Amino acid sequence: MAEQETTTNDLEQQAVPKIITFLSSLLQRVAESNDSSRRFQPQKISAFQGLTRPTISIGSYLERIFKYANCSPSCFVVAYVYLDRFVQMQPCLPINSFNVHRLLITSVLVSAKFMDDKYYNNAYYAKVGGISTAEMNLLEVDFLFGLGFQLNVTPATFHTYCSFLQREMWMQQSPLHHLAQPSLNIGRPLKIHCCFNEDESTHQRQLAV
Repeated sequence: MAEQETTTNDLEQQAVPKIITFLSSLLQRVAESNDSSRRFQPQKISAFQGLTRPTISIGSYLERIFKYANCSPSCFVVAYVYLDRFVQMQPCLPINSFNVHRLLITSVLVSAKFMDDKYYNNAYYAKVGGISTAEMNLLEVDFLFGLGFQLNVTPATFHTYCSFLQREMWMQQSPLHHLAQPSLNIGRPLKIHCCFNEDESTHQRQLAV
């Protein structure tokens, strides 16, 4: 029994980082796409915007959050939903290399508070994210107002975003098969927004080449 439980836990630990890998890969492409068009897009002055690019990669940063935050895997999907809502409601603040880290730590913090029964406080998340507690508090408030306090995520919306991450996994694992299928070119529609509107039909149109 103990051996079976250990095996189950090992499988869960192996499955969860895949979410981190695919989400970081998607956000990396979004950030790079918006970095290239940064000179031509109006930029909003924001607490999320750093003066320089953080030295830690998006993937390593997400792995660090996953390792120390101990929040449920669902939190990362919901954080993804929140990021998309935020950039759709704040079109002058596209995700780029200068703000993605602060947006990530804040979105996970907010999703953990909304989704999980037990979660760490802001001071702890600040240490995980490499920022001060005062800045973490400020970012949380800005993020909530930027979302218009729209924190509820329906099962249908959750499933839609999970499906998009599954497509991201499929694209990475089956590049040859991907060439024979309609391309999911997320770079072009993501110049400003993170991924897609929550309406499934709109989502499919945006992903179409």
